[in-house]
Amino acid sequence: MSSSDDRRVPKKVRPVPPAPVAAPASGNHRSMPPVAVAPKLAPRMNHDAQPVPVAFEASRERARPIPLAQTSPPVGNGSSSRSAVLQGAQTGSHPARSAAMPIPVAGGKQPLVRADRATETEPREKETTEVAVKAAPPWMVSAVLHMTILILLALLTLANEGGNQVTVEVVYSDEFGEQLIDDDLTSFDLPTLEIEEPIFSLDALDVVDPFAAAPELDLSFEADLLSSMIEAPSIGLALTGREQGAREALLAAYGGTAQTEEAVQLGLRWLARQQDMRSGLWSLTGPYADGGGQENKLAATAMALLAFQGAGNTHRAGKYQRNVARGMEALLRMQDDDGNFFREGSRNHRLYSQAMASIAVCELYGMTKDPKLRGPAQKAVDYAARIQTPALGGWRYEPRLDADTSVTGWFVMALQSGLMGGLNVPSPTMEAVSKFLDKVTKDGATYAYQVGREPTISMTAEALLCRQYLGWQRNDPRMLEGVRVLLQHPVDYEADEDVYYWYYATQTLHHMGGAEWDEWNQVMRERIPARQVREGPERGSWDPRGDRWGAHGGRLYTTCLSIYNLEVYYRHLPIYRH
Repeated sequence: MSSSDDRRVPKKVRPVPPAPVAAPASGNHRSMPPVAVAPKLAPRMNHDAQPVPVAFEASRERARPIPLAQTSPPVGNGSSSRSAVLQGAQTGSHPARSAAMPIPVAGGKQPLVRADRATETEPREKETTEVAVKAAPPWMVSAVLHMTILILLALLTLANEGGNQVTVEVVYSDEFGEQLIDDDLTSFDLPTLEIEEPIFSLDALDVVDPFAAAPELDLSFEADLLSSMIEAPSIGLALTGREQGAREALLAAYGGTAQTEEAVQLGLRWLARQQDMRSGLWSLTGPYADGGGQENKLAATAMALLAFQGAGNTHRAGKYQRNVARGMEALLRMQDDDGNFFREGSRNHRLYSQAMASIAVCELYGMTKDPKLRGPAQKAVDYAARIQTPALGGWRYEPRLDADTSVTGWFVMALQSGLMGGLNVPSPTMEAVSKFLDKVTKDGATYAYQVGREPTISMTAEALLCRQYLGWQRNDPRMLEGVRVLLQHPVDYEADEDVYYWYYATQTLHHMGGAEWDEWNQVMRERIPARQVREGPERGSWDPRGDRWGAHGGRLYTTCLSIYNLEVYYRHLPIYRH
């Protein structure tokens, strides 16, 4: 080269990551800018399996870097694969230096840099980062920048949403500190409230046996029923209170306590022990003490399922999931193609049992929406419509024969459970019930067991509940007067123990809400748990002795209806609230 060429320097030397290594193209070190040397170089192999260094190629125009070859590691001994070699493009290769030797950098005043990584300093690391950033393509810088902005926006959004959270404090008991219910429940000694004597009573009203024998009637006539759809706006919400979380909130909202819920859990535990797990059935007559007068496994199984389902247990979830699954399987095995569940038993129990089983399967479908249950539930609803007595508009003991308020009330609840589950319920069926109720009342406030008889307190409670589901308004004067009558007969085990009446009155007053419900609930929530058996093999049940119909239904009957009363806070949402 000429002297002018020797003085020529490259316009730009672009290092290639991980780090460039520089060597002067000629012996004139002053004509070259100082270039940092990488501590280590990934070697490249030539045909002789020797490391190939990065070098500057001599040129008349300029010196340009030869990029480091990105090849597989060399095949050779370990020491050669670890060495770094500098090669001059013009004058030949420099002798190989040890990785631990200091390597001079172009320019005599620059410090020496060792080839091992332990000698790297912080400024050198920063220089490498700067080189990598500068070498990055523009699209990558843009992507990183936009990603950072998106992350910041997401964090700001989450922070704003966190400020809108609402904390709800739920208290389950009258006294703070009794909210938690443990599996090992301890008994509570509850005081009995002193209730003033009622201003007047309905003791003169007829007493009706809900299990009375049916009259002998002609079974020969037939009649056709119309069929149409009935709309039930918002009624599907009625079962949502049973869900986990909702139950606790509703307990506090409607006056439930730790004592009422403890009694429910003890009662369910007793029921679970009475189930025959091989068949899935319960019994009215035993194996417990004080069984009913007649066996009816269909009715017993349906009543037990209603107690479990009322507390949110289904065949898919809940503490008693297995009990519900086995019991429902047993019910479905009993149902025939027409929708009828009843197979054998007392004649006057037939439609009571049918209605209870229909409520159970419709509720379970409404709670789970299990498609396997829709067919059986719809068949039960269709069967109820077909066996309604056309001339009267109600039901009694035999299909399409006669009607009484007691059996009719259970079928109204069966049809309402169908509506809650979104099933098809013929509107003429419900309209006919309203006409039947008109026939068993003189004033719209109190109701009789059958047409032509005098009103009774239990039938009044049941009929008023039917009126609520059939559309009567809360402020209807007849409804208000009927509720006033119910309040004259609170829960009282000494004066007149009648858990059947309490079951319907509790539901009616719960739907009413307000001061009427508070007055009823203040007594009910104390007295029913206080009478629960707390010791011995029947712990968790209610003794049927003394109850008006206890000898007929037995211990399982009184226990199930007592549980229904104490589940009222969440079993069905109040009609006039939702």
